[in-house]
Amino acid sequence: MSRQCVSGLLVGILGLIGVTQAFGREICRPVLTVTEVKFSKWQPPSVERTWTAVVSVDASRCAPNSGGYFEIGFARQKENGMEAEFQEQFIWRSPSVEVSVDFWFDEAVEAYWFNRVPPCPCRNQATARLPEQTEAQNRGERPTMTRVMPK
Repeated sequence: MSRQCVSGLLVGILGLIGVTQAFGREICRPVLTVTEVKFSKWQPPSVERTWTAVVSVDASRCAPNSGGYFEIGFARQKENGMEAEFQEQFIWRSPSVEVSVDFWFDEAVEAYWFNRVPPCPCRNQATARLPEQTEAQNRGERPTMTRVMPK
């Protein structure tokens, strides 16, 4: 190959890498951890038990005051029936959230896992606000103009 061909190929590859990085965005997700789990005893007349968990949320990579949805998957055991897997959707907020699911008296949770945790807006990509806008919002006033300041 000629020197011009090799040079052109290298320039093209470097340009493609630069364009890919420009369009690529950082994806941020909260880190969720189950810290406490309780399973209540069944009480008549409902004959239901409640599985309750505290989910700790590390949203340090997310924009301030972020929140979002997440799913927990469950493997359910039933004393006189078929085992089943299902998902329940919850809402996360930092620093923690309590979640609960009702089960019948003859059911138990064999296993649980985080099934889906969508991304959150990244902290370093959050919109910068002018100081006067932040003060107005703290007083409960609506800002008259929103400007985005480059970092």
